[in-house]
Amino acid sequence: MKEESFKENVVLSNYCTLGIGGPARYFFEARHVAQMQQAIVWCQTHTIPYFILGKGSNCLFDDKGFNGAVIHNKIDDIKQLSPGIFHVGAGYSFALLGTQSARKGWGGLEFASGIPASVGGAIYMNAGANGNETCSTLASVDFVDDEGIFKVIPIHELKFSYRQSPFQTHGGAIVGATFVLTKKEDARKQQIEIVNKRKQTQPYGVMSAGCIFLNPSTATAGAIIDQCGLKGLKVGGAEVSHLHANFLVNSGNATCEDMKTLIAIVKEKVKEMTGIDLHSEVRRVPFQKDWI
Repeated sequence: MKEESFKENVVLSNYCTLGIGGPARYFFEARHVAQMQQAIVWCQTHTIPYFILGKGSNCLFDDKGFNGAVIHNKIDDIKQLSPGIFHVGAGYSFALLGTQSARKGWGGLEFASGIPASVGGAIYMNAGANGNETCSTLASVDFVDDEGIFKVIPIHELKFSYRQSPFQTHGGAIVGATFVLTKKEDARKQQIEIVNKRKQTQPYGVMSAGCIFLNPSTATAGAIIDQCGLKGLKVGGAEVSHLHANFLVNSGNATCEDMKTLIAIVKEKVKEMTGIDLHSEVRRVPFQKDWI
């Protein structure tokens, strides 16, 4: 791979759902596993920090951008290997996967509908909703490690927990996964109900990163923030949603600093009023990344 394969100074606000972020020093779209391997090896060879980007639905980029390479995972193939068993590229839409599988009468991923993540991002964060988690239907994960080596990791070798996966602790990239679903007569009905409920209770059509805070064991973060009277709280262009208090939205001109400040204020006020420590689940991507 040559340096000219990478674009330069690509504005990251165009590639994340928050609409925040300056330019990336380098930017590359990987559409095949081999391209992902080559891109990671190139970054390692040139000692350039890299960040793997999916749909950008859980990222907060710095206003200055990213002083490294952003590798956009666009590996979006999908194949049904046998009844109920699907192999999906990490760049495939997780919401679309949930919708399509439910339409065919396969249950297990109905909750994915409406989650604006890629398959890779959902696995990385162990995304979940309605009492379900991404890991519950996984059979294996295709992974390219930080040396560019491809491997298939079976689920029994991976430890997942609430919004946590083993992929969060090291470099490399998720490039695909195999899901095992079960036949379910009302899968489509449940999937539609989930989407309709989300449309009624969550702010669609505005720039956000979804839920910002992890749910404590005592109650949902949204309910706690709402009880503290923080809906509508603003810092610059960043605002606590009036519809769902765990959504911090970009009202049109929010900066990274606005969002970081608002997150800090919400945490401080909730702690002061309830004694509860809220923890952010959004991935902050600093301008200068010290690790590769």
